[in-house]
Amino acid sequence: MGYRFDDLTAACQDDWRAYIEHEFVRRLGDATLEEGAFRHYLQQDYLFLIHFARAYALAAYKSRDLDELRHAFAGLKTILDVELGLHVDYCREWGISEEELARLPEARATLAYTRYVLDTGHRGDLLDLHVALAPCLIGYGEIAGWLDAQAATVRGKANPHDAWIAMYESVDFQQAMADERAWLDARLADVTPRRFAELCVVFRDATRLEIDFWQMGLDRSL
Repeated sequence: MGYRFDDLTAACQDDWRAYIEHEFVRRLGDATLEEGAFRHYLQQDYLFLIHFARAYALAAYKSRDLDELRHAFAGLKTILDVELGLHVDYCREWGISEEELARLPEARATLAYTRYVLDTGHRGDLLDLHVALAPCLIGYGEIAGWLDAQAATVRGKANPHDAWIAMYESVDFQQAMADERAWLDARLADVTPRRFAELCVVFRDATRLEIDFWQMGLDRSL
């Protein structure tokens, strides 16, 4: 029997739970997250999305057949044509203009995670790159579901962050998450135990960098 994405999270269970259930996430859900912390996170997440788009461009370069190329192009197009626009609009609702976003310096946590993803893609293959990206794409979908299931989570107008939760539990995002899991499951099924161990290191390191990204938002650090 081959490996699946769930085997990656099981191999890195402590880090994965620390990421999914981070204090930033909990405060976002129970409406106690300070406005300044959320604004700082939103600003840095805009910069992250730009590098996320670059990673999908790298995935296109790394593609070995037409299906992989189309998969990478679809991801790049979604980020450029949909997600960045939505993010800019959402930031505007929080009083952050597009001009302000364009002038932002990158926090060290943003630099560390985005450059790790790109470096992993450059030195590895397409599967390495997707495993490095998985904590973001799949993780955010799981976080939205986890938050919705918590009794402490405040939904609706009483929580200024409810729209963030709704965005990642939306049908479109959940479908994108499911598609990525299926893509990973299909390719992990054929890897050797030694190769899986290598991928676990990539996934663990990327997850830890995502934890640092949450902490960056909480601390409002640069």
